Amino acid sequence: MTDAILVSQDQGVLTLSFNRPDKKNAITDAMYGVLADSLIRAEADPAVRVVLFRSENEAFTAGNDLADFAAQNASGDTSRAMAEERNVTRFLKALARADKPLVAAVKGVAVGVGTTMLLHCDLVYVASDARLSTPFVNLALVPEAASSWLMPARIGHARAYAMFALGEVVSGEEAARIGLANRALPAAGVDEAALSAARQICTRPMGALKITKRLMRDADRIAGLMELEGQHFSDQLKTAEAAEAFAAFAQRRAPDFSKVA
Repeated sequence: MTDAILVSQDQGVLTLSFNRPDKKNAITDAMYGVLADSLIRAEADPAVRVVLFRSENEAFTAGNDLADFAAQNASGDTSRAMAEERNVTRFLKALARADKPLVAAVKGVAVGVGTTMLLHCDLVYVASDARLSTPFVNLALVPEAASSWLMPARIGHARAYAMFALGEVVSGEEAARIGLANRALPAAGVDEAALSAARQICTRPMGALKITKRLMRDADRIAGLMELEGQHFSDQLKTAEAAEAFAAFAQRRAPDFSKVA
């Protein structure tokens, strides 16, 4: 287990806290492993009634740790990936198949998966000044976590495309207004509001909660779309576009896609 994800359980609420402040909680493979294992355990543990995602510092998460991500893909060793699923894939599948309620408390930045994972949460509380973004195309990549369907379904095609293709940032206040979050409030009150909601859910009948969630979500379609997105994502990583995007990231410069076919 890594201290970059803190796991605690109290009165039916399993809390998963991002805790890597020096990197704005950017998620590494090891962190994805803890998140995936925790969600899988939560589904099987009758003592867990709700899962709460939050952060220990001013950022929710800056998304994938690009240095860690680039290092994995630059190694050229695909044998391990073929032998077993990557932890990020395990985490996304666990989100897709989660029956128990998921709650999120979001402060600061929520980049990439930091935003798309919220589409799988049943209740989301955000700081009014939080900044949500999904800049996949900026890295020559494509949406993940079934967000290519869930995001337009939630906020409309035009707004979703602007977030994906232009990398437009949505404030917490705007996120609540357009339906990405339940409520926006001052950052100091986000954790309390999310925990209060999680504890309220704990008092509800779990059987009815699970059935309600299954009726509201097409888990099979979500899982299937994740697989399709994942294939496109992997294919894009092999392109000259992605090579330029990651080189630009490493060199701290703007990418120049005009020289890429």
